[in-house]
Amino acid sequence: MSKISLIAKLTCAEGKNDEFEAALGDMIAASNEEAGLEIYSAHRVNDSDDYFFFELYADGEALAVHGKGDAMKPAMKAIGAFMAGPPEVSVMTPIVAKGLDI
Repeated sequence: MSKISLIAKLTCAEGKNDEFEAALGDMIAASNEEAGLEIYSAHRVNDSDDYFFFELYADGEALAVHGKGDAMKPAMKAIGAFMAGPPEVSVMTPIVAKGLDI
């Protein structure tokens, strides 16, 4: 099976960046329970309210269980309180990458 990558754009509610970033940190910590989740990183677009997640999964099974663990479910729910709307998600197949065995 091939790896699966995902990019998600999350927009934070205005004035909630500090709380949002703390909740993102909790999500990163919770991601340790997902063995097939190889990369899970959050990035802020300069000083805006826009954030992007880059995620890399070992396979479709790893993506299918994402967010369903005992630690991840509440962590994902917690960031919802600080978001301006639903995330925009793109699921992709990685082709080439420096530093990754694809």
